[in-house]
Amino acid sequence: MTTIYHNPACGTSRNTLALIRNTGEEPTVIEYLKTPPSRVILIQMISDAGLSVREAIRQKGTPYAELGLDNPQLSDDALIEAMLANPILINRPFVVADKGTRLCRPSELVLDVLSKPQQQEFTKEDGEAVINAEGQRVTKFS
Repeated sequence: MTTIYHNPACGTSRNTLALIRNTGEEPTVIEYLKTPPSRVILIQMISDAGLSVREAIRQKGTPYAELGLDNPQLSDDALIEAMLANPILINRPFVVADKGTRLCRPSELVLDVLSKPQQQEFTKEDGEAVINAEGQRVTKFS
């Protein structure tokens, strides 16, 4: 079973959810701004995703600077407390799936943790192709 910590106002989160659904699976959708994860679950997701607490904090469009969270002296515990008190500080979307936990920025990172294949073409909201007609990931060349 796949769980997404989702913000419907976020395009990356919407694209990630759509990629999960493109496998034919209906995930558990937790709107984390309404129902934040517990301290234990938040710490576990960050750890399982291989991130530091600072990497899991969202700065853009949040009270990050106003709360002084850019202070390098703040402990991980203080940062976690801020995230729990202000869930908008939790970067998104986190996906917990059979093959692991991932902060899906960009959204196609979700493909690394999904067990089921993509069923059809998929294009992100901004028009970027992610999955081709054969259900394969589109490779970007720089």
